[in-house]
Amino acid sequence: MNKNIKLAVAGAIFAATSAAQAGIIIPAGEWTLDINGNVNTYATWTQGKGADTTAAAVGGIATASQAHENQTQSINTGLLPAWLGFTGKTRQNDLDVEFTISLQPGSSDNGLHGDGSNGASGGGVNQTFLNRQTYVSFGDKSWGSIKLGKDIGIFASDAILNDMTLLGVGAGAGNSGAAVNTTLGGIGSGYLYAAWKGQIAYTTPNFNGFQATVGITNPNQWGAGTAAGSAADTRTSLYQDRFGLEGKASYSFSSDAFAGKLWVSGASYDVTYAASGAAYTASVFDIGANVNAGNFGLTGYYYSGEGVGTTALGNLGANSSGQKRDSDGGYVQATYVMPTKTKIGLAYGVSKLDRAVASDTTVIAENNRWTAGLYHPLTKHLNLVAEYNDIESKVHSGARGESQSGSLGAILFF
Repeated sequence: MNKNIKLAVAGAIFAATSAAQAGIIIPAGEWTLDINGNVNTYATWTQGKGADTTAAAVGGIATASQAHENQTQSINTGLLPAWLGFTGKTRQNDLDVEFTISLQPGSSDNGLHGDGSNGASGGGVNQTFLNRQTYVSFGDKSWGSIKLGKDIGIFASDAILNDMTLLGVGAGAGNSGAAVNTTLGGIGSGYLYAAWKGQIAYTTPNFNGFQATVGITNPNQWGAGTAAGSAADTRTSLYQDRFGLEGKASYSFSSDAFAGKLWVSGASYDVTYAASGAAYTASVFDIGANVNAGNFGLTGYYYSGEGVGTTALGNLGANSSGQKRDSDGGYVQATYVMPTKTKIGLAYGVSKLDRAVASDTTVIAENNRWTAGLYHPLTKHLNLVAEYNDIESKVHSGARGESQSGSLGAILFF
């Protein structure tokens, strides 16, 4: 994992955790190699109630009750994927040069499926491996750095990296297929997914805690698949008319009593709906803060956008005629580290999506989530995690569904 992700994961457990440290360091001539990552798995029990908002509406994330069973169980990776990363660093010609390549296997897949594919093809749990990072960067502390390749998106990255469910499950664990490689955490119920994007980005030097990043991103961030759910579903939209534009600015501070971070970020994409040719501009901004005083931590976050949809950036951003849907949401989160080093946390998150037109009734109106979690460092590398999540999905038609889930598991960093 890159440095930013390591530090965010560290904060999600407790302030002094070893997760922020390097992995397995190997000197190799002019290079220093770092092999790092994590393994995590959770057993989850989910109880669904009410209408099947996942099937009856587009964009619901609550797990619905089913005719043949009203409780489901799953064993799967949490929000943070299992990770194997390779990083190399060197200093050459007054430049700090770095490369990172990583792989993310999941634990949801039983391996052999009815089609004999052994998990090698198809969707859902058959998708066993991801490649979320492949980039090179170079720079110097005097003028900043340039990154080229795939890494976490610039917009909304701080929202997910400050979410305590990064160490657990959050939403999206009702069954192993729904989660694909990972669960949702607070994605779609508090923030939009930052995703892992091809990008060329510049980051400024650190000016006494202030730092900014601007970049262009791969414009095809929402795939050209078959529209699903209803005619209003815009999964065939492509950001294809120009590069995406993303940027963020942050200020980090610390003193004897307080430490924290403030940030703002934004994104803009030109979108063309493949089915009709309708075009529009999707834009979004966010603002957030994380403050820690002693053993107490508090995080607040808010986003607002036009045409960016909900859950994934661009998902349901407009109807098939290109009429945009406004969306907003955010989360609040409070944590406390007990004398045993166990971190307890409580969070509430919500993501709302407006209708494009009055007849736009089958689309999701709101997903909201309550999360209570316990995160205990059994050793300096191994952490036990227990979570409870209450998810509610509301449709513009008035239908709603609700699900509660509990999960137990562990996450190991190296």
